Amino acid sequence: MTQPKVIKTQEEVPQTIDVTVYDEYGEPLTKQIACERALTVYLNWREIVTLMTLGARPEMLVLGYLKNQGLINDADALDSVIIDWETQSAAVVTNEENESIDETLSQKTVTSGCGQGTMFGNVMKRLEELKLPTPHIKQSMLYGLLEALTHHNDTYKAAGAVHGCAVCRGTEILSFVEDIGRHNAVDTLTGEMWLEGETGGDKVFYTTGRLTSEMVIKVAQMGIPVLLSRSGVTQMGFDLAKQLGITMIARAKGHRFQVFNGAENIEFDVKSKVAAGKEHE
Repeated sequence: MTQPKVIKTQEEVPQTIDVTVYDEYGEPLTKQIACERALTVYLNWREIVTLMTLGARPEMLVLGYLKNQGLINDADALDSVIIDWETQSAAVVTNEENESIDETLSQKTVTSGCGQGTMFGNVMKRLEELKLPTPHIKQSMLYGLLEALTHHNDTYKAAGAVHGCAVCRGTEILSFVEDIGRHNAVDTLTGEMWLEGETGGDKVFYTTGRLTSEMVIKVAQMGIPVLLSRSGVTQMGFDLAKQLGITMIARAKGHRFQVFNGAENIEFDVKSKVAAGKEHE
């Protein structure tokens, strides 16, 4: 796969800034807040969308977004990605014209996505032939992964107001990213996997955000069969997980989680205190 020429016209931007706030007694405090920036995406000089982002790994965010929207399908067609924070723009150039771009852009679905809220094209049609592998997950592995994830979320710990997403294998966190919206974070990881030629069949996707239909669709497009969240689930997200065969685990924190779909793929190898107590009766 030919790597695109990626150019940054400026240094990396800070993820947080210090501000002065006042507590309930009128005392000044120095606190950190998350930075939020507008980044307008251009594909072959055509304006596509403006994303509100933290600015971490912007090239991967832009490429992942375009891939998930069906606006670029062939990584070998990529020529360059230019990020310019002065003009708040991202210019993506390919060596092929997307003849169906008008049709794709005309089909919009308004979603609950924070920081985005729109998906282009007939996404479900693209997923009709998708066959995800059946995972085998140990309860103990989930506990280990959740413990490992507590050592991330640096921006959230410092300033809050952001979501984090990760691609994991077993208890190993392969890549973790934070952004203003959880969809920006998943698009960033999509872009990374896409350029590196990584497949998702042996991986788990983690997000701090709720599991909506759009999150389920994007993880399915990555080929990842397991979706893990510390937040809740929407009805459409639940229905799509069942339809696409995604093992959906939510409300996951510490030693607690709830399996909404795919419980048959979980090996419950850690006995509860109640079960352990009954064995000794």
